[in-house]
Amino acid sequence: MMSFAKEAWPFVVPVAAIAALLLLVGWRTSAILALAFALCILLFFRIPQRRYEGRADALLSPASGRVTAIDTVSDASVGPGTFTRIVTFLSVFDIHVQRAPADAEVVAIETRSGRKVAAFKPEAGDVNESRLTVFRLESGDKIGVRQVVGLVARRIVGYVDEGDSVGSGDLIGLIKFGSRVDLLVPQDYSILVSSGQKVSDGLTPMAAPGSRIVEHE
Repeated sequence: MMSFAKEAWPFVVPVAAIAALLLLVGWRTSAILALAFALCILLFFRIPQRRYEGRADALLSPASGRVTAIDTVSDASVGPGTFTRIVTFLSVFDIHVQRAPADAEVVAIETRSGRKVAAFKPEAGDVNESRLTVFRLESGDKIGVRQVVGLVARRIVGYVDEGDSVGSGDLIGLIKFGSRVDLLVPQDYSILVSSGQKVSDGLTPMAAPGSRIVEHE
């Protein structure tokens, strides 16, 4: 079962209309190519149905893509001290909606203007335009999800506001085209993924409370 984000239609409808016009004037090959392009755009905005059945205390991946880095950072916008940051790079072929990692309350949202360097570059998280959503878990721990634009991505869309309550796997936003999403968790959490691993939004366990270990090398 699959649906599509409403943000798709301003892109898909004009291209589909061009395809119809090309077909009307007899340019069948061009019409087919335009229609195929419209379909590719639509698939970019796909929202697959998710159902997670693993450990209940796990923080799920907020995005689909490939883990490109796991490091330690300080981020006063999330909270005092240091956090483990798990960086996921989203290519144009990946699903581009983001989901809540756990049942939580949205306690802060911070938007930052900036550059649009390629999202796979290490400095992208520090210099690019971004939107940080801070969640407070039932335990009181705070985690952050930062949506970061890339070279192709031009806009971040947020679906939640400060004060909202979300369930694990609920949609929280969308980045239009290739981009990056960072998950920031308390440093004493166990890390359940490794660099280079493919992850799926709302399905892949990324971290869990407990002594800091890496399960997959």
